[in-house]
Amino acid sequence: MLFRHYIGMTPVQAHLSFDRDLPAETEKQIREAIGELKKFRPIQYILGETEFYGLHFELTTDVLIPRPETEELVEQVVHEYDRNAELTIVDIGTGSGCIAVALAANFPNANVWALDISQSALTVAQRNAHKNRVKVNFLLNDVLKDGLMGFEPDSIDAIVSNPPYVAPSEKEQLLPNVLEYEPHNALFTPCNYPLIFYERIAAFGMKCLKNKGKVFFEINEAFPEKVADILQQNHYSDITVRKDINGKWRMASGEKNKTPS
Repeated sequence: MLFRHYIGMTPVQAHLSFDRDLPAETEKQIREAIGELKKFRPIQYILGETEFYGLHFELTTDVLIPRPETEELVEQVVHEYDRNAELTIVDIGTGSGCIAVALAANFPNANVWALDISQSALTVAQRNAHKNRVKVNFLLNDVLKDGLMGFEPDSIDAIVSNPPYVAPSEKEQLLPNVLEYEPHNALFTPCNYPLIFYERIAAFGMKCLKNKGKVFFEINEAFPEKVADILQQNHYSDITVRKDINGKWRMASGEKNKTPS
């Protein structure tokens, strides 16, 4: 990744050029990057970029590093709807904008909204929307404090969210490359209750989703049944909980019915 970033070499080219001399400045950059890696700094932050769902994204330490399981969440939404559908999609806790931008790229007729409590994160997300030439509406707001967040009742087709789901008491369980570098407000819930965002977003969805509208969550692998219970308690139907490619419970979804069952 370092050689591709700094000198444009593929892994095969780098392997076949082991005896090639590098320019002094390039060698310095690579050695400094290796030094940062030894301090557990994630390579995505060192390079300031990453790839997600076939698109390129700028990254800063103001936003989480997109994970492969989040690509699977996007894939689930992409398979759910017709590509040309005129949808209203809301991404809650957008961070780098990876979910919102990927969905906007795959649903060109959709009205995509991306929400976050961090203006710094929204600034990065806005640059990523521009970089990938898609239109996304950005909104600074907090689902824990504002019930409707400016949306009309029964106006949204799909809510997608990868919210904070780590309780502060679980900090010691995280690896240093996550704990020491990634933004804590995107990792940890503001209280010692890891399901608070799922409860609030599920309630928001029952107010603002259209009939048959859906909510799609990335979830903590330890709480699939509890997230399903939250959806059931909020009268969602067609509730599904799915494993990711690594066999971990990572996705949950539910559908709003006009008449609670």
